[in-house]
Amino acid sequence: MSSVDELQKVIDDSHRIVFFGGAGVSTESGIPDFRSVDGLYNQKYDYPPETILSHTFFVKKTEEFYRFYRDKMLCLDKKPNKAHLKLAELEKAGKLSAVVTQNIDGLHQAAGSKRVYELHGSVLRNYCMKCGKSYTAEFIKTSAGVPKCECSGIIKPDVVLYEEGLDDKTVNGAVNAIANADTLIIAGTSLTVYPAAGMVRYFKGNKLVLINRDATPMDSAADLVFHEKVGELLDKIKVNI
Repeated sequence: MSSVDELQKVIDDSHRIVFFGGAGVSTESGIPDFRSVDGLYNQKYDYPPETILSHTFFVKKTEEFYRFYRDKMLCLDKKPNKAHLKLAELEKAGKLSAVVTQNIDGLHQAAGSKRVYELHGSVLRNYCMKCGKSYTAEFIKTSAGVPKCECSGIIKPDVVLYEEGLDDKTVNGAVNAIANADTLIIAGTSLTVYPAAGMVRYFKGNKLVLINRDATPMDSAADLVFHEKVGELLDKIKVNI
């Protein structure tokens, strides 16, 4: 395994770091992930989470979708952890150029990060499918049944469901950031969710760092590898301008 001192040197020597994060970044804030042993995909529901979180299910069984969504996806009381806070600090110091995240919880922005590419959208944004009016996550959380707009249209979370494509503008921004990074830190992701995981191939910079509890398909290609919690590791890093 790599050492904290090695990571510190890489960060000290970098000026365009991009952080590519997955569910493992938010688990330290108490938000469950999907694929770990105790994640959502291993709990018991009337339907598998992969089915519930699909476009087809949302259209055909909208009320059942929202029952699961309110219960398991709207973690509105959770706070940024040490990973989120350190990344915001690195950005403010001019070391980190962007965060690319697969998470939908908005915790990077809550911590103070400004340039965040949310590949899978955000639970904090919701819109009427009929007139486009925006609604807050709190409105969705406290509504009953299928949330409706004042125009009678159904409100949909601005999250990318299975069977839906990623937002082109977000993807282009993320790819451009990764392509121009001198260091890419991949953390809290198994790198098995596509097309998001495929974006890392655009990285042509100096150092590739992997931080994940379990091994990933890219461990052998990385310059530094850490099998530990993201926040606990990043908290040991000093931000030197």
